Amino acid sequence: MIYGCLAFKLYVKSLYFKVEILLISHPNILSPIGGTLMAKLDIEFVRSQFPAFAETALANFIHIENAGGTYACGQMIDALADFYKQSKVQPYYGFEPSNQAGEKMSLARARLASWLNVRPNEVHFGPSTSQNTYVIGQAMRNYLGPADEIIVTNQDHEANIGAWRKLEGEGVLVKEWQVNPFTGELETNDLLNMLSDNTRIVAFTHCSNIVGSINPASEWIRLIHEAGALAFVDGVSYAGHGFPDIRGLDSDIYFFSLYKVYGPHLGVMVMKSELNQALPNQGHYFNLGLPNARFTPAGPDHAQIASVNGVIDYFDTIYSYHYDDMSVSDSLKSERVNYLFKNAERKNMIPLLEFLSDRKGVTLIGKVGVNDRAPTISFTVEGKKPADIAELLANEKIGVANGNCYATRLMDALEIPLKDGVVRLSFVHYTSEMEINKVIYALDRIL
Repeated sequence: MIYGCLAFKLYVKSLYFKVEILLISHPNILSPIGGTLMAKLDIEFVRSQFPAFAETALANFIHIENAGGTYACGQMIDALADFYKQSKVQPYYGFEPSNQAGEKMSLARARLASWLNVRPNEVHFGPSTSQNTYVIGQAMRNYLGPADEIIVTNQDHEANIGAWRKLEGEGVLVKEWQVNPFTGELETNDLLNMLSDNTRIVAFTHCSNIVGSINPASEWIRLIHEAGALAFVDGVSYAGHGFPDIRGLDSDIYFFSLYKVYGPHLGVMVMKSELNQALPNQGHYFNLGLPNARFTPAGPDHAQIASVNGVIDYFDTIYSYHYDDMSVSDSLKSERVNYLFKNAERKNMIPLLEFLSDRKGVTLIGKVGVNDRAPTISFTVEGKKPADIAELLANEKIGVANGNCYATRLMDALEIPLKDGVVRLSFVHYTSEMEINKVIYALDRIL
């Protein structure tokens, strides 16, 4: 009887994966978004946009640690080089190279805002997401009172936890929204039970950098706003798989990092104008009336901001290659590119998830299926150290992450030793089917 039940479970699981493969192979079954849609992303065209894939030094290397940083697209590299060659002077002065520098920076902000479906004065650039949250945390010191409450999770990267926890020293009550220890997931009912009349901020991740789940951000933001609180969303592990519609999400602040979206090492913070005006200025006093300067205490990196044009050029290139309707809004282009990226990623996720979930001694963290999941796949192996597995993969020219990946509180919640952590495989739309197969073959030998 036991063996009969096991056989039935395996049959159902196999059928589940076959249905997912069918849907991904025929994406119009899922959700056509209009325009002339190619059935799938042209992977060879995509990879031709990234100089790393033509680099002799990286020949035969498989980069499957994209959650820590993606390859830079050629358009961004060109834009950065052009800025240094043509306009590396103080921007926004009256002479020509300076005018050109300022125009490139302003254009980059406006174009990124358009793809994110927000206003340019809502987009802020900082050195990193951790730095951006720290600056807002400082601003919150004069915004919150002793009776106020902040809800943080133990699923997030520390960047969206630590800055808010530091406010406990100001008398603010910080409450922890804990994951289900068996699934690693955050659950909506737990949020509802924690919200109160004193809740002022809820900080949560759009996508976990360990569990890989894409959380129902829109639903949670609506519940948070109904409770009269602000929603601060960490989108670092989400944005590399397609830009979010931030206006549609309605978050009060949305954070992500451009070096994980094929661009320079910059953190992006999108903040609603109303909140911008409500918080105290953290920049120079004479910048009080400049929305984009109020939360940039140090001077911005002019060249890196200008190079964001290259990131948008890449997204535009992908759109124009796969769709024939160029008259649509940037937000619709973003939605369509997002759709192409996610379908390509899901197709590659299926064999890897299937392999790991079937492997004896392997504990896969997060969902087995690809729905509401990013291709950030973490696991542990009984009797083997994650660092040892990562080293064996590195010997086969496969780059993965191991350790806690700045999600130490999640490690504690899942009872994973901090000194060991997990093995993390993370890929994006430019990862090829051949690379995924090579990773599976290597893991098969190692495990």
